[in-house]
Amino acid sequence: MTRIAVIGGDGIGPEVVGAGMRVLEAASELDPSVELDFTEFPWSCGYYLEHGRMMPENGLETLEEFDTIYLGAVGWPTVPDHVSLWGLLLPIRRGFDQYVNLRPARLLRGVESPLSEPGALDITVVRENTEGEYSDAGGRMYVGTPYEMAIQESIFTRRGVERVVRYAYELAKERRGILVGATKSNGISITMPFFDEIFREVGSEFPGVEASLMHADALAARIVLRPRDFDVIVGSNLLGDLLSEVTAAVSGSIGIAPSANLDPDRRFPSLFEPIHGSAPDIAGQGVANPSGAIWAASLLLEHAGHTGASQRVLDALEAAIVGGTRTRDLGGVATTDEMTRAVVGELLGSD
Repeated sequence: MTRIAVIGGDGIGPEVVGAGMRVLEAASELDPSVELDFTEFPWSCGYYLEHGRMMPENGLETLEEFDTIYLGAVGWPTVPDHVSLWGLLLPIRRGFDQYVNLRPARLLRGVESPLSEPGALDITVVRENTEGEYSDAGGRMYVGTPYEMAIQESIFTRRGVERVVRYAYELAKERRGILVGATKSNGISITMPFFDEIFREVGSEFPGVEASLMHADALAARIVLRPRDFDVIVGSNLLGDLLSEVTAAVSGSIGIAPSANLDPDRRFPSLFEPIHGSAPDIAGQGVANPSGAIWAASLLLEHAGHTGASQRVLDALEAAIVGGTRTRDLGGVATTDEMTRAVVGELLGSD
């Protein structure tokens, strides 16, 4: 039995995570070995406005009892983004040492890329997920005066960089054997050379992997121009975040893209989510694309050891799109519910 903590979150989050749960339930119905137990939590910006916190003080202790966490999206216009992010998602990532943020992007069958010649686009971004530029270190002085100043420090540790880089090398070894490290050592003179040095050191252990470092700005441009050249990309918290948005966009829509926040050592639960935001402008309209949440559900199944069910879910998603069911961000007219029903229908109709 896989125990899943469900946090719908804000905006379209509850809509897409609800769609993903319907697909997971169908996968369980199709394969009795896939036993899933869902427990839902109302933690969100709405919860914050009522309680002054994004989740209870014992939130992490509660979540630690689960095998996985399934999240919709977090964020609302009346709550500052740094409050919502630092009140829920980042404490989960760091409290459970989910040091790998895995963001696969590929051109699904039936989806058109905005690029004229995308080729065989299949890129996985491995983003460091617990330190780097998203470190809560620094402060402000002389607030409200002409001399006001703000300092934000990046924290890179040898342990943090080495373990995420090693994960990326291992992943590249399993795939096409091509790894690019995203850097900016020409402008960021301390942390990025440190990242580069560790990237090369770890690379000596993987002679079969074709590894190189590329400045992140040039890398972003190259992804747009020749995405077929890339296999696995590893980057710091900020650079990995930015580049994975680029890979999602060139693969057709950010609404499709999933992510997995992993503790590869499996000491704590891992978290699965679509990478899109809460999209308050379309919340409640029933038009959100659930594909990213459904693909995230596929990643959840894979992490739980149900590789066959995971692949069936992704195949069903592709089949639904190929069959003509597309939400409006994909150039179609399908609602969230219609997209979900199409995926469930493909899943239960398959052998």
